[in-house]
Amino acid sequence: MQEIQTEIFFGDSKEVLKELDDNSIDLIVTSPPYADRRKQTYGGVKPEKYVEWFLPISEQLFRVLKPTGTFILNIKEKAENGERHTYVIELILALKKQGWLWTEEYIWHKKNSYPGKWPNRFRDAWERCIQFNKERNFNMYQEEVKVPIGDWAENRLKKLSDTDMVRDNSKNGSGFGKNVSNWLDKKTVYPTNVINFATVCNNKNHSAAFPNELPEWFIKLFSKEDDWVLDPFMGSGTTLEVAGKLRRNSIGIDIVKEYVKMVETAIYEKEYVLFEPKVKYEKRN
Repeated sequence: MQEIQTEIFFGDSKEVLKELDDNSIDLIVTSPPYADRRKQTYGGVKPEKYVEWFLPISEQLFRVLKPTGTFILNIKEKAENGERHTYVIELILALKKQGWLWTEEYIWHKKNSYPGKWPNRFRDAWERCIQFNKERNFNMYQEEVKVPIGDWAENRLKKLSDTDMVRDNSKNGSGFGKNVSNWLDKKTVYPTNVINFATVCNNKNHSAAFPNELPEWFIKLFSKEDDWVLDPFMGSGTTLEVAGKLRRNSIGIDIVKEYVKMVETAIYEKEYVLFEPKVKYEKRN
């Protein structure tokens, strides 16, 4: 069995990424610091400066990603002065001008969010996971993320109408249709673009770690064994950990030395790491 490699870099992503080869990465899954967030650890980029800050990084991501690869960006706009800031929308438009295709948007529903309200809104219980690609033909392994068919099938498929037995074209003129009878005797089906995972509750020594299930879902969907997965904002190393367990090679970059050391230790010592990767730890000034 081929050895799985994990490479860890300490430094600024826009500089470290320059050392990676062109068209060498199969999948990028990352959650950069959101605007004005994590000021003590990452400095806190102002929303007005966010696009300017991110574009040199995304330029390098475009270069290192394979034409068949995918870039998943987990990000969320903030509320400011009683309304949502537009920096995420501005970033999407800027990335399109840079050459990226805005292929899809997945909504991460945080199913364990507790209730709350502000004077003009309720608590956020979701975040964006935006999919970008270099080309329209990219690797996607949809069978790997199928889910149980669900309770809806018990009643919906019990008594089918005539139109349910054929491809019934949509009434809104979109040209799309469905054949409901296709789901008869199915045990699993394809998911929607709303994915439901609980948040991580302060057990990863990082202020904004995402749950293992989030990168796992995208790694299964957009890569296969021995592919290369990149997280240019590595943080607590969740993406690298999951990639290794799924037998993908991975590269992680972070500008905070403590996180780099923590991930290195986890890969070598933690019992939950079920693989024995070759770790390339390189300190970048």
